[in-house]
Amino acid sequence: MTARIFSRLILSLVAVLALALIAVDYLVTQRVQETFASQLRQELAEKARTIALMLPQKPGEFGELAKATGARLTWVDASGRVVGDSDSDSRSMDNHKARPEVAAALQGQVGSSLRISPTLGVRLFYVAIPYQGGALRLAVPAAAVEAQVRAIRNDVLLSTALAFLPIVIVAAVFARYVSGRLGTIIDFTRQLAEGNFRARLPGSSRGVLGALSTKLNETSEKLEFMLDRLETEHAELEKLENIRKDFVINVSHELRTPLASIQGYTETLLDGALHDPANNLKFLNIIRQNAERLARLTADLLTLSRVELNQQEFKFASYRAHRILSDNLDGMRPIAERRGIQLVLDPVEPAVAEVFCDAEAVHQILTNLLDNAIKYTPDGGTVTIGARQLGASNDPAGRVEFFVRDTGSGIPAADLPRLFERFYRVDKARSRALGGTGLGLAIVKHLARSQNGEVRVESQVDKGSTFIFTLPVHDLGLSDAKPIQKELTAS
Repeated sequence: MTARIFSRLILSLVAVLALALIAVDYLVTQRVQETFASQLRQELAEKARTIALMLPQKPGEFGELAKATGARLTWVDASGRVVGDSDSDSRSMDNHKARPEVAAALQGQVGSSLRISPTLGVRLFYVAIPYQGGALRLAVPAAAVEAQVRAIRNDVLLSTALAFLPIVIVAAVFARYVSGRLGTIIDFTRQLAEGNFRARLPGSSRGVLGALSTKLNETSEKLEFMLDRLETEHAELEKLENIRKDFVINVSHELRTPLASIQGYTETLLDGALHDPANNLKFLNIIRQNAERLARLTADLLTLSRVELNQQEFKFASYRAHRILSDNLDGMRPIAERRGIQLVLDPVEPAVAEVFCDAEAVHQILTNLLDNAIKYTPDGGTVTIGARQLGASNDPAGRVEFFVRDTGSGIPAADLPRLFERFYRVDKARSRALGGTGLGLAIVKHLARSQNGEVRVESQVDKGSTFIFTLPVHDLGLSDAKPIQKELTAS
């Protein structure tokens, strides 16, 4: 590609120089002919005047005078008749009154012309001056004039060609540089066309090509950024599509079991079991339990949907961490006492620690975590909750860390990364038996993130689990700016 561009540039340059040389040749030839003809006209006119002065004293030396001038000498009277001619018999010559140079001389002017002689049949250059009412004319062969013009023209053309030589060399170097740069740019654009947006033009230079290279590199960077962004968005869309598919499958599965149970026991009652005192209440309780399970699942789905779609309205304010914990503990104590599980509130550090949050959202977070802890803690176990402040109270980025610790069976390390996914259960059979919807921890994660907090879990098998979430101490603008949707929809 570079060689092709270079050859085209050189051919273009040679064509331009050839045209310039032709123009110079034409202009120089015209100018030299005019200049040389003018000089020769003056020279012959002077010689003719000299002969005009000598001719009356030496009338018999007409031929000798012509030979001394090196030109053909012709004498024409006022009527145009040739009186004498150094090269031909005057008696056989035509009347010269109509000859251009003679006509001008008969009118008292110096006349000249370049034409073929009718007498000799040779191209001659004529100059005539007035003489004794007639004209005295000198003529020299035009070949001599043309030879002089040709010699001068050749000298000028040679000088011009030699003057063009450095230009050709400089232009060749420049063409080599330009062809190299253009070849690199063309190869770069080919890579862009093939989709290689990470390609870059090497180095930088000034001028138009440098500006073009800079703009092309900027274009490549923008295309690469757009491609990376599209790939990221495509990956996110695929991820969301997979989440949607999993969600539909999981919801269908979660709804199928209670609905099948409700339908089955309802049909049993309608078929006659309604009047069976030994089983009718049992069947109705099972129907009620499954209906409650459906209600909880529906409520959790609505809550999760509102938070993910950024439609949950929060009312942020500052609250004492101790008050939030004690209120939730009091609400869950009756459930724990039925199984002999002890609920313990560790002292908050410091006791006056405050958090900026939505009280209802935090209440739901703690309720879900406490409910899970109570479900998976064996009878007679202990569930402990508490909070401690991270950093100084005047730190704008300050956090309060809440925890819920149980003495249950713990969670295997392989299950920890997926624990906060929707419908993910470590022990599916036991989770359903305990009435869980599989959405509680996903709601906890999304509610915590919606308040600029984070949630994590620490657990060891047979040693219990600790769920930890953080909340900000100060207003971080959450009341004015809603959380980022991408944060909420990530699994």
